[in-house]
Amino acid sequence: MLNPATTAFVFPGQGSQTVGMGRELAEASAAARATFEEADEVLKFPLSALCWEGPEETLTDTVNAQPALYVCGLAALRAFEERFPGFRPVCLAGHSLGELTALTAASSMELEDGLALVRERGRLMKSAGEHAPGGMAAILGLDAPVLQEVCAEAEGQTRGMVQVANDNCPGQVVISGDNDALEKAMELARARGARRAVRLAVSIAAHSPLMQAAAGEFSIAVDAVPFIAPIAPVIGNVAAQALADANAIRDELPRQLTSPVRWRESVGAMLALGATTFLEFGPKDVLTGLFKRIDPGAVGHAVGTPQALSNL
Repeated sequence: MLNPATTAFVFPGQGSQTVGMGRELAEASAAARATFEEADEVLKFPLSALCWEGPEETLTDTVNAQPALYVCGLAALRAFEERFPGFRPVCLAGHSLGELTALTAASSMELEDGLALVRERGRLMKSAGEHAPGGMAAILGLDAPVLQEVCAEAEGQTRGMVQVANDNCPGQVVISGDNDALEKAMELARARGARRAVRLAVSIAAHSPLMQAAAGEFSIAVDAVPFIAPIAPVIGNVAAQALADANAIRDELPRQLTSPVRWRESVGAMLALGATTFLEFGPKDVLTGLFKRIDPGAVGHAVGTPQALSNL
């Protein structure tokens, strides 16, 4: 049996989107279906059809992928709550975009406000990528401290910028920056013994200073949202600490665009709060695959289909 005192809710970020996501849940759960219907009404276009039918290139566009993942995560959560009414986790967290889903799940903001925020976040990040082109790369086999040295060396050799963007788990780190510095960092990482260094299929340098223009504009949208304190601790990406109140949330969300996602440390913070079981609400199991690599005692379950709910 799931125990609220040892269960954390987590929500994935961009990259987990896939055509068909959430469709089975909407067919099996009235609450999930209502979540998609509410999103379609708020956005004034059929996001549900885009999630379920594609086309993939439109769904993958940053401006669509972010609201799609936000809605899909909340639809999965609401389907869970149908089966487990009143279940309150010991803590929550989200990876990058997923942090906004986690804040909605923790009742810090309404779905409608969150949907407007994630749509604007995607628009601003896409625009920033067009004005300050860059990219991201996954580095396997090296840890974040080594890659911080690699990035500093690459910057010195190219006069560009590149930094650690996602510290996901031991041996899996993503770096982000302008193209010249990124390529040099990948070359240097291979020379340091990285098993793989591969460019990601994105055209923006998320979680780097190249997102500064987006962060500045995003802060205006964030300041307009009437946040309240979460009903359970939400661990933020920037400092890997709980966001205690509305002021902490307003400080966090714009800074998150230019700061590394400290996911490994965030999971450590959730473990320290007593979490041993992690439920990932979304279309894939990207985060679920990281937990045991962070702590052998952690157990993850991806909750994105009716079958996954039944298995719980």
